[in-house]
Amino acid sequence: MEDSQPTLEKGPGSLPSSPSTFVNPSEYDCEAAVDRSPKAVELIERPAGLRVKIHQRPPDVGAPPPPIETRKMESCPPGYPRLAAFLSSEHNFSIYRGFDFLHSRVLLNLQDQIVTLERELDEKDRQDEQNGLGNRLFSRSRDEDEDKTSRSRPKILDDIRLKLAEYDEILVKARDLVSFQRPCGRDYGSVRDWMWIKQPLVKKEQAFIRHKEDVLTLHSGREWCGFDGYVESLLLKLDCRFVRWLFVAPELRGKTTDANLRYYTRSRVDKLVGLIITVLVFILLVLPVIAMYRLTAFGKEPQSTFSAVGVLVVFTLLFSAAMSLVTKARRHELFAASAAYCAVLVVFISNFGNIS
Repeated sequence: MEDSQPTLEKGPGSLPSSPSTFVNPSEYDCEAAVDRSPKAVELIERPAGLRVKIHQRPPDVGAPPPPIETRKMESCPPGYPRLAAFLSSEHNFSIYRGFDFLHSRVLLNLQDQIVTLERELDEKDRQDEQNGLGNRLFSRSRDEDEDKTSRSRPKILDDIRLKLAEYDEILVKARDLVSFQRPCGRDYGSVRDWMWIKQPLVKKEQAFIRHKEDVLTLHSGREWCGFDGYVESLLLKLDCRFVRWLFVAPELRGKTTDANLRYYTRSRVDKLVGLIITVLVFILLVLPVIAMYRLTAFGKEPQSTFSAVGVLVVFTLLFSAAMSLVTKARRHELFAASAAYCAVLVVFISNFGNIS
């Protein structure tokens, strides 16, 4: 063991070679004692000074890293463990009930209780005013000292405070729950079909998936439900070894041995979608320019101009349709993009007209 212990060279600011030796911090030069070698030296601060602890050499840098561990669905016991493994295997499969009806019932119940307490407080104020005890309404301390009844005003206000705090908490949680997105049809259908085929739970406990109007997803990306989802469906239809090698990462292949389940790497599918959209935008920009050039350069002046305007209208409609289908652009964004596209084509028409 003594032969395996590393030694420190003595120099300015060096430490004694014994691991259990204490040094005075004021006499120790930390900058001069920095060890540039692969040896790991840990300094632990103590009340009496610095204690030096020598670790072993780090493992060989050239050694391969340990393999990536992936939870395999079939390794989980049947029942809730396997269902949880399936729902957590893909963000789009994180589908659970929202219980909108129960939230409404609880909120309505608390709301009525608060209304009842409000009426009781108003009635208490009117009785004190009518009975000549209105001076209690001007002083909280006087009201607490003089009102000794079982339902005093401070007691009613305490009950209102507790109910309001409970009501506000559930109301805020319900508002946050409404902001959750509904799963798209293809994701909901995938989870429902898997549960129908595999039957992971008893029928009564897996019936939650049948409440389609009351389920929500933890995944917030809505574009994945549109054009990206169609691209993924196309990859599923074209499934082969090359497609799996290109769009499925190694860690995703180890999630399950079920031949009916395919997990595609999100970043790779996004790159494919971006490439398709780029080609589509390029076509929508180049084709109308070529068509209008041929109409204005080789056609008669009045007819060619009207034909070019027709080409402009058609391709503007195609551009707007493509924007609404392949992206989740908002209305004002769609309007602005279509107007800019139309303006570009109008500029081409005017330039070609001047040239002709």
